[in-house]
Amino acid sequence: MNIGFEGQTVVVTGAAHGFGRAIAHAFVNRGAHVFACDVNADGLAETQRICGAACETVTLDVGDREAVQAAMSKIATGRQGIDVLVNNAGGVCGQVGRPIEDISAVDWQTIFDVNLSGTFFMSQAVAPAMKQQKSGRIVNISSGAGRTISLTGIQAYASAKAGQIGLTRQLAHELGAWNITVNCIAPGFILSNPTTEKQWDAMGDEGKEALLKNIALHRLGTPDDISNAVMFFASEQAGWISGETLGVDGGK
Repeated sequence: MNIGFEGQTVVVTGAAHGFGRAIAHAFVNRGAHVFACDVNADGLAETQRICGAACETVTLDVGDREAVQAAMSKIATGRQGIDVLVNNAGGVCGQVGRPIEDISAVDWQTIFDVNLSGTFFMSQAVAPAMKQQKSGRIVNISSGAGRTISLTGIQAYASAKAGQIGLTRQLAHELGAWNITVNCIAPGFILSNPTTEKQWDAMGDEGKEALLKNIALHRLGTPDDISNAVMFFASEQAGWISGETLGVDGGK
């Protein structure tokens, strides 16, 4: 299967490291012009260095609706459209698992802002350009936590990731009339950033062995495994697939 994105404009959020950086790099390697978005300016600079001139960076908080609208309007005007949006920004925002009675309203909302509200705001902002061109691809990066439970024990994270899956289905039906597909990827546990590396180390030898035994392939995946799935959903070959969530987790 030969997948290419020559001449296409792609926006990737959470692109300062991990999945987002791998996704941005994969699109550039296939001919796309990528706008890499994140709040981490230093990480974005490294992403741009790796990806080269076909990658521009945008320092952006996806939970800030006004900033998102302004940034996407500027990109759509300058590039005469947006072909692909990958909503990858997310994470646990530095939080750890705690009993439900210890969770403040701010703790809860902070995780929802980046994981679920950010996905909604970004999709909302690119929809007009995609509708005008009568085509588009939106790919959301959820988590296995949105389908089962979170290994972190963080209630808001599991809930927000489940919300992304529901939003994927809803937007697929709303936007399908304009030939815009909306799909979702639910990654398994992958060492992709400092947070997951700390989780892995904290498991100890027995915990690591138990996790690997619960994976059909008995090994961890890589960020490239996630970017490969994104390439498919963003391609013409996936043109009649919408509203779906694909588990990329080594088999559960």
